[in-house]
Amino acid sequence: MNRGQRMFAVVVIGLLFLSGGATLWMGTCGLAGCPSVEQLRGFRPSEGSRVLDRNGAPLGRLAYMRRINVPIERVPRHVRAAFIAAEDRRFYYHGGIDWRSVGRAMAHNVRALAVREGSSTITMQVVRTAFLPHLSRERSLRRKLIEIELARRLERALPKQRILELYLNVIYLGNGTYGVEAASRDLFGKGVGSLTVGEAALLAGLARGPSIYSPRRHPDRARGRRGVVLALMGREGYLSADRVERAGREPLDLAASGWRPRRDLSQALDPVRAVVDSILGDDAEIVGDVVVHTTLDAAAQRAGERAVSDRAAAIERGTSALRAGRELQGALVAVDPRNGEIRALVGGRHVVQRGFNRALGARRQPGSAFKPFVYAAALSDGYTPASLVDDSPVEVSDGSRVWRPVNFGGEYAGSITLRRALMRSANAATVRLSRAVGERQVAALARRAGMRGALDPVPSLALGAVEVTPLELVVAYAPFANGGYRVEPSLVRRIELPDGTELWKAPERTRDRVLGEAEAFQITSMLRSVVDGGTGHFVRELGVRGPVAGKTGTTNNGADIWFVGYTPAVVAAVWFGYDVPRPIAANASGGRLAAPAWAAFYRNGWTEMAPASAWQPPVGMVSRTIDAHTGDIANEWCPTTQREYFKRGTEPVRICARHDAPLIERLEKFGREVGEALKDLLGL
Repeated sequence: MNRGQRMFAVVVIGLLFLSGGATLWMGTCGLAGCPSVEQLRGFRPSEGSRVLDRNGAPLGRLAYMRRINVPIERVPRHVRAAFIAAEDRRFYYHGGIDWRSVGRAMAHNVRALAVREGSSTITMQVVRTAFLPHLSRERSLRRKLIEIELARRLERALPKQRILELYLNVIYLGNGTYGVEAASRDLFGKGVGSLTVGEAALLAGLARGPSIYSPRRHPDRARGRRGVVLALMGREGYLSADRVERAGREPLDLAASGWRPRRDLSQALDPVRAVVDSILGDDAEIVGDVVVHTTLDAAAQRAGERAVSDRAAAIERGTSALRAGRELQGALVAVDPRNGEIRALVGGRHVVQRGFNRALGARRQPGSAFKPFVYAAALSDGYTPASLVDDSPVEVSDGSRVWRPVNFGGEYAGSITLRRALMRSANAATVRLSRAVGERQVAALARRAGMRGALDPVPSLALGAVEVTPLELVVAYAPFANGGYRVEPSLVRRIELPDGTELWKAPERTRDRVLGEAEAFQITSMLRSVVDGGTGHFVRELGVRGPVAGKTGTTNNGADIWFVGYTPAVVAAVWFGYDVPRPIAANASGGRLAAPAWAAFYRNGWTEMAPASAWQPPVGMVSRTIDAHTGDIANEWCPTTQREYFKRGTEPVRICARHDAPLIERLEKFGREVGEALKDLLGL
């Protein structure tokens, strides 16, 4: 068989394929199936799914594309003309496939015995890029047949101007940019609406080979390709000969640096992405770009990230905490106690995309931040804030060893009310109270409130010898703030298409009561004392006003420091420590080191301030003014008093006997009593 016969055989075989087996592939778009008419009409080139906060403010994108979609009306006529002249001069006259070009290309390729010339129309290029990216590397008859069928369908579904708009937004133009707007900003530092004729021709020339004709790397090639495009524009009647000549003399006035979209580096984006992926699953690629409405508060998120970063740096400076090249880390999470919606989520000191999120995944000991669950269990068991507990050195034996927990600073108060024991974060008193109530009851309450890790009912549980994530701890505190109800944390409210079509909406959640309303009020009242005059007083000193309750937390070796604070509208926890646990500094404490970060977050990022009248006692509770030290009804000489609320029937009835009138007053009273007795005796 000579060369001419071989060429003829190739042509015949090709025609047989086109007329025979092609029908099945063209009709079904291959095994993958054809997009529906609705999918063709609704397609929008990806700019990356948008993430919005609870008020609709932008937080960032789930993925960043160097693309800016522009409507066809914003693309100048000479820019459109440049691409049509260079890529598909018969665009307005064919139905998706330019059979003249197909025949010409086939004849050329047959003569060359190789693929030297293509015949893709603008419509086919849209199809290839937008709907067949999975076949982009495949150079086969199968792919070409599918392209042809989809191009025909696209032409029937959309008007020419819409197809051209898609093309100008999907086409890759080099340096990571897609579409004419992004490429224009990248190369020329301005939008496509401001391009000159010469710049438009240079941009259109990139479509044939973005790397080959890159004006930054190959300026001479770029000028040559620009000249070809200008000549084609003149031949097709888009430009006069004079304009072609003038545009060809334009200098290559390129921007000094390329354009990149502004990337919002919010630490909350990775967790949001994980939630969206879990919801959409395998449909994510089919759906394309979405709008994610989150529960986050943009201002709170920014304030939380700044508070963690700034405070970690301050701790290192002030305590020489940076050791052996290891960086002190931190985390913050804030939740609305009324519904469990997450308002801020900070997983570390710095933004690390796809990195470890400590707010969600770091299981650390809460130390004294666990103590409120001991006191809440005691209140549920019949104790009151005025009940007394012994705060003196204590020994606990579990049969194999003796444990002697000590108070921070080595100070003990003796007999003390529950309120003051929690204010002082007294270890000995807390352990005795936990033993009296029962560690199993304490563990059960913490579990009901939201802690998910192991909660072994052992004596050390009272001092936080458990492991929790910051999110778990915040969720478990929520019943204290909301009247006794457990909440389930949530991060996404709904997911929509860009046109507003709702794809998913968070289900309504029911709330389960885990703590009595009276007990929730009492523990909150006690934790307000921690902030007002106890271990959390730094919060007040740093300018936080209004109703705030909270608890500090420090582990025995100072490896973990916490502050968990809350109002009726937000519960937030701040944690600092090393990823590999080690002491942060000598005498590290949550009040001194962690509470300032909470105060900075609250002052700078939270606007929903609670009124002074918040957290009113439930109906049926009775109030008494008691001696703050004895828990008895205060008399007129008690030096420190406390207004306390009790469940009816649990209020104290005994008058304080520890405090009496000063000696001079007692002598005067004695004299008056003796005088009255003498008068009676003498009958005066």
